[in-house]
Amino acid sequence: AVVSTQSTGFHMWETDVKCFVEEVPDETMISGKYKVEVYDDKSEQFINKEGIGMHVDIKDPEQKVILSKYYTNEGQFVFTTHTPGEHHICLSPNSTRWFSGGSRLRVHLSIDVGEHANDYKQIQAKEKLSELQLRVRQLLEQVDQITKEQNYQRSREERFRFTSESTNNRVLWWAVAQTSILLIVGAWQMRHLKGFFEAKKLV
Repeated sequence: AVVSTQSTGFHMWETDVKCFVEEVPDETMISGKYKVEVYDDKSEQFINKEGIGMHVDIKDPEQKVILSKYYTNEGQFVFTTHTPGEHHICLSPNSTRWFSGGSRLRVHLSIDVGEHANDYKQIQAKEKLSELQLRVRQLLEQVDQITKEQNYQRSREERFRFTSESTNNRVLWWAVAQTSILLIVGAWQMRHLKGFFEAKKLV
């Protein structure tokens, strides 16, 4: 679903790259928050450590770079989609190591899509909205996001139907072509055999 929030935690090494895919319609806000912790051999725990940051690289369905930026060990990234489809969000530590290994990292990541990406407390304070006005604002944005999702799903269905029809047409014409070739080859073989038998005076 487009209007959603997902949180995850994962481990990675300094030289790793971790990517996530969000399939969303156009004009949809996506917000991500993350926190990186480094494994400390002495305490045998993951701890906050300065110097380990994160590079965030985001590409749209056409592989155009939407965002490419270095952050600290804890940060937030926000972007708005302009092309419907799969958006790739890739995280990689800002390590100077060139080969595998390095420190073991633990990353906490949450991605908010649609109206969940909005900070409504900040919006309420900035625009001085009452609780009722804020709730109406949220409902209107939810409806708008659902409409975008429906339009996106409709366009996907149209593309799928067009692909299916195109494939069926190609299969049909290929079958017609095969049948035509078989008929032509069969007629040629019959004519050749008839000529052969006539030459041998068998008929």
